[in-house]
Amino acid sequence: MIFTFGVGSLLDLPNMSVLIMGLDDWDTRYCTEISEERLLANLQKRLGPQLKKLFLPPVIFEDVVPDQDAPAIGVPVSPFPRWLRCPVCDTLATIESGVFQLRLDQWRPDRTCYVHTGCTKVDTPTALSVRFLLACRNGHLTDFPWIEYVHQGIKPCKPARLTLREYGAAGDASDIIIKCLECNKERRMGDAFDKDRAHFTCLGHHPHLRIVQPGCQEPAQATLLGASNSWFPLVMSVLSIPRAADRLSRLVEERWADPKDISSLEIAQWATAPSRMPHFVDFSAQEIWDAIQSKKLSDREPSGEQPEDIKQPEWEVLSSPSQSKENDDFKLREVAPPQGFERFFENTVLVERLREVRSLLGFTRIESKGDFVDAAFVDDGRQTPLCRNNPTWLPASEVRGEGIFIRLNEQVVETWEARSEIRSFEKEFFESHRIWRRLRKIEPHDTGFPGIRFVLVHSLSHALMRQIVLDCGYTAASVRERIYCRSTTDSKGPMAGILLYTAASDSEGTLGGLVNVGNPLSLGRHIQQCLEHIRVCASDPLCSEHRPSSDGRGIHAASCHACLFAPETSCERGNRYLDRTVLVPTFSDNKMNFFED
Repeated sequence: MIFTFGVGSLLDLPNMSVLIMGLDDWDTRYCTEISEERLLANLQKRLGPQLKKLFLPPVIFEDVVPDQDAPAIGVPVSPFPRWLRCPVCDTLATIESGVFQLRLDQWRPDRTCYVHTGCTKVDTPTALSVRFLLACRNGHLTDFPWIEYVHQGIKPCKPARLTLREYGAAGDASDIIIKCLECNKERRMGDAFDKDRAHFTCLGHHPHLRIVQPGCQEPAQATLLGASNSWFPLVMSVLSIPRAADRLSRLVEERWADPKDISSLEIAQWATAPSRMPHFVDFSAQEIWDAIQSKKLSDREPSGEQPEDIKQPEWEVLSSPSQSKENDDFKLREVAPPQGFERFFENTVLVERLREVRSLLGFTRIESKGDFVDAAFVDDGRQTPLCRNNPTWLPASEVRGEGIFIRLNEQVVETWEARSEIRSFEKEFFESHRIWRRLRKIEPHDTGFPGIRFVLVHSLSHALMRQIVLDCGYTAASVRERIYCRSTTDSKGPMAGILLYTAASDSEGTLGGLVNVGNPLSLGRHIQQCLEHIRVCASDPLCSEHRPSSDGRGIHAASCHACLFAPETSCERGNRYLDRTVLVPTFSDNKMNFFED
């Protein structure tokens, strides 16, 4: 629900394609609330103070008996696209036309499908969703205009009887012909993907919200059902950092969703009964009430960091592990720096337990908008909302795992940044950044550049992440990065650190493989190996000769899928701002490397 099949995305069921509907259609009675005040405060900074809760998707647990009058439990969906095709007689019609009938299976919901009752060749074959849609960069999605398309601007037939027939075996668009049986006009689907022959106007449809926003200025473009660019999530995440010292305060903090609505001692005496709140059975109602008041008071007090700065509190805790507090979801252990790289790194911090909470803010189509590491981040506004009005809650998830935090030596980084070759290379990256934003109409063009320091830290993170998954027991997509990077000119001080942590919710972080990799001898060996591996890429010399793009297609230099790119769910920046020449010498450059031979 956060990274793959969230609100507004298309999901293939066994017999049809459906659209995940907006939050207005969700039944939250069976949603479990997630407590994470720091994430909620940053989300309120972006979306407004009316946002009060974070919910897991609605499910029924084994020990809960659902209300018989309640609607079906789960995430609401609607059939989309609304056009279906009979695979036997090639009839093409909408769901509303009456040509296709919905067949429900009470005992096997996965067999629910639409059938063509009037098929002249086979008795009631299962109809299939068509695989062509229209989408635009503003997040609008609509059915392909089949009737208008086949008649090519001429007054269409009313009613129009259409067929969609595939003549080739490869399924290529040029082998698909749409024909109107009333006037015998036909047209190949290949024209829909030719910008010189087909121009589509966006009608401003948001089918997941059941609304239309006319007047969209972005041109619509034909896309395939299941295309990878049809839905990009906008996700904000934080690490849970404990602030409480004693056991009761930690328990209240961890399970804040349960006691936060208790408003008096009398209600506390009733609500804290063992049958209602079994986790607080060892404490009296008065103690629990005092802890609740203390928690609310501390939340109202102004904190030292700005609410929009997500990573600053995490950086402070990870940089000073001896002063951090611990609980069931957070535990740190400091060890020596990687063996053989003591000059480049500070002490390593093994994060033996951590909890990350992620929330879905919105989504984009056609183009990815990027990450949301800063709640004050402002761009062109291409963010499709999850509900019709300002949201009062958002879907969220939590994962528990383990990780390794490594911090670069600030003095060595500053010396590297001051080199003339690095300053010149930073200008190239900045120009590529400007062109990339200008091509995507993101204003202003000159802002949002993270700097050459980020390229160094990000590239090291990817190289190390690809290397350690070979030994830690997790898959590549189950390890994520969290980059802490800030220049020396920032008023809050510089940062240059990497947290590599598990993001697989099923393992609960109990394997211990990633933490075991963090011991000085093992981590030093992995850093040595990852640097050796990226000296030469399978795509060299083309990869090493790649400079920051000047055509706006990407913001990376010497990097590709064979050397530095990581899975989409693992990278914070969508595989942008990467270059291996800043780490080690390559075929094309041996003057910018941070790590000496």
